[in-house]
Amino acid sequence: MPMNRIIKGLNEFHNNYFNSHREMFEQLSHGQAPEILFITCSDSRIDPNLLTQTQPGELFIIRNVGNIIPAFGTLNCGEGAGIEYAVYALGIKNIIICGHSHCGAMKGLLQVGSLAEEMPLVYDWLKHHAEATRRLVLDNYKDYKGEKLLRLTIEQNILTQIENLETYPLIRARLHSGQLNLHAWFYEIEAGEILAYNASQGEFIPLEKGLFPVPDPLAAMRSS
Repeated sequence: MPMNRIIKGLNEFHNNYFNSHREMFEQLSHGQAPEILFITCSDSRIDPNLLTQTQPGELFIIRNVGNIIPAFGTLNCGEGAGIEYAVYALGIKNIIICGHSHCGAMKGLLQVGSLAEEMPLVYDWLKHHAEATRRLVLDNYKDYKGEKLLRLTIEQNILTQIENLETYPLIRARLHSGQLNLHAWFYEIEAGEILAYNASQGEFIPLEKGLFPVPDPLAAMRSS
């Protein structure tokens, strides 16, 4: 896409959308109050606001390669800072981790050794923060191949990142008090459909059948 198309789009935004929504933007200039943190991949095919049909100010968004959340305590973790700000400063009530079909990061994870020379930064990112997903898949699903293996890896990575979120003390505290819900979503690009992880069934199913927040495992243990 040529840059002159970007400039044209900026002008159209200002002259049309912005002018017709000027009051909304004036209100947003005084602060934000989103209730949802949406964590997803940097992939250009993913547009959280388009998917959810939300307006500016309604989603707090964190994006990176592979929708990965480094575990609590990781040094220089911009994702951790974003999570802390969203939950503590903005009072976020729901966090969604949304992976997607045909994820290039997960394709790379399945052959991570080949990335070391060509894309060393991508290699380091995946090796350090997605190794748990890779090991889980390789050790437990040896019979899976091709697209079936990739799909499984993407799904397992979403759940691994939910577990990483739960390592943050602030997240644990808000989950325990019922002030926060976590959601694991899978976006199927070719179908335009969101699937949500249903813990009681142990699988991702169409979101239209319910919200399916991921249960707090420690809370379940305490109540048993």
